[in-house]
Amino acid sequence: MHTLKTLSFDNTPFWGSTALLALLFLSSLCLGSTNISGNQLLEILFHQDQTSTAFRIVRFVRFPRTLAALLCGMALAVSGYLLQTALHNPLASVNIIGVNAGSLFATVLFSALFPHLVSYTLFASFLGALVSVLLVYFLTKTTKASRTTILLAGVALSSFFSACSDTVITLFPDTQMQRTDFLIGSFSFVTENQLRFCAWFILGSIAISLILQKNLHMLLLGDETAKSLGVPIERVRFASLFLSALLAGSVVSMCGLIGFIALIVPHLVRMLLGTKRSSMIPFCAICGAIMAIGCDILSRILFAPYEIPVGIVLSFVGSPFFLYLLFDRKRRSILA
Repeated sequence: MHTLKTLSFDNTPFWGSTALLALLFLSSLCLGSTNISGNQLLEILFHQDQTSTAFRIVRFVRFPRTLAALLCGMALAVSGYLLQTALHNPLASVNIIGVNAGSLFATVLFSALFPHLVSYTLFASFLGALVSVLLVYFLTKTTKASRTTILLAGVALSSFFSACSDTVITLFPDTQMQRTDFLIGSFSFVTENQLRFCAWFILGSIAISLILQKNLHMLLLGDETAKSLGVPIERVRFASLFLSALLAGSVVSMCGLIGFIALIVPHLVRMLLGTKRSSMIPFCAICGAIMAIGCDILSRILFAPYEIPVGIVLSFVGSPFFLYLLFDRKRRSILA
């Protein structure tokens, strides 16, 4: 009963965003180079139309793509929230502090050295993300550096791993991970097998994050306060970073370098919820899915019949937002 009361406390933005997500999901099935009408979609969804071209487009192209956008948006948003909370840095994000770049390097290297084991790239992607996030974590812990220093160190780490990835692609030009869509970020080449495999890791990580949510909220009060309240600080922080790396690695292995969702969504959710943080993680997941699907729709219709990778649209949206956070002097209270 207490849990139900807690979730209903923020019901207006939560249910409003859920309705918007459902609308965008259906719109994503309809919109593209070939538009599907509402009546056609209903016939497809209720199995009244299984032989037409429209059915094949929805079933084998747009549905897997939309589901990939849904899962990746959820994963990145929750990953960003975990990173920002664990490192207590409002500018921490998988694409800024080197997590994505480390994951990409491990994925490209694994694909180049073991092309016959390409279905296992998720594990390489996760290990690369984990190494990156642990490097940033230990740098934070051992040097007591400022947030700006940690951020710049993450940028340097990202550049280093990007250079390593470019080196591997140069030495192994036949690796399939050199695809433009993968390096920019796209949902268009995700297969159903990848979706089924990665969905378990993404949904499982988000479920475990929900268990940690109360302790994560206490971390924002400061280490000393959290410790006095009985929070096992180091275990919670390491678990958060581990889950963040698993979520980011799952996204990179499926869709390539998609990043700004992890930076933008947690901030937008804090603005919407204010001091009501009891539904932070589920709300982040929903808003992340909204942003991913919305930007994917834009990537299809902005220059129709031509299509651009969704990573380009997200960069156009995310770069100004990052600059705003970087220069906004009031951001010192954004995690409070």
